[in-house]
Amino acid sequence: MNDHHTRALHFRSLHVPGEPLILVNAWDAASARIVAAAGARAVATTSAGVAWSLGAPDGDALGRDAAIDLVGRVVAAVPLPVTADIESGYGHTPDEVATTVRAVVAAGAVGVNVEDARHDGGTPLRAVDEQCARLSAVRKAADHAGVPLYVNARIDTFLRGVGGVEETVSRAHAYLAAGADGVFVPGTVDPATLAALVAAIPAPLNVLAGPGAPPVPELACLGVARVSLGSAVAEAAYGVARRAAEEAFGAGTYDALASAFDYGALNALMRG
Repeated sequence: MNDHHTRALHFRSLHVPGEPLILVNAWDAASARIVAAAGARAVATTSAGVAWSLGAPDGDALGRDAAIDLVGRVVAAVPLPVTADIESGYGHTPDEVATTVRAVVAAGAVGVNVEDARHDGGTPLRAVDEQCARLSAVRKAADHAGVPLYVNARIDTFLRGVGGVEETVSRAHAYLAAGADGVFVPGTVDPATLAALVAAIPAPLNVLAGPGAPPVPELACLGVARVSLGSAVAEAAYGVARRAAEEAFGAGTYDALASAFDYGALNALMRG
């Protein structure tokens, strides 16, 4: 799968309702290689983990250049399809979002997540027409580049608490018509809700899972096509750093480091 176009087509084929693609989101080259070595079929980035690792908060605060540079590093680190979380597109206008997508494709990614949440202090979500214009720009930019980029439209109705199934389904249909390939609905893992979304949305459904969520086999039975862990893995890693620091500065012990990745094994993994 060395050819970009071939990787993109392969990534598309992995989205099968009932046989979900599992994405353990990475935030740097090392985490990407660890995930790949564990048996991943594809690698996804987490915008939050990427932003934190580069000294910025999540929520469209990271600059486009830094984000794209990280995507390129992850693509170079693994022999798998890579999909990039580009938040809301690192641009105020559809044209600026298209610029981001062209750069993401040039970096070697085969998919993107584009969210409809706002982070500018205005309404929680973008208006549907506004988001459709941005998604249309994403689709056109990718098609012009000649890569069948998988566009995953993230709908933050549940995450922001501003809509239920009806609003989510309405947005999903509009976003698919604008050029999206799949729909990502973080913020709910309720089985009845997910079953309703699967039944009403004519595209692969992506959910955000973590502690408290149904296991992957149960999500598969509901018809989910993609399961992402999002920022949870980065949060867990940084949780170890905090516990290790508090323990060292407090009791003066090192128990928090007991389950660390072996130095030699990690170093060997990074040699390729």
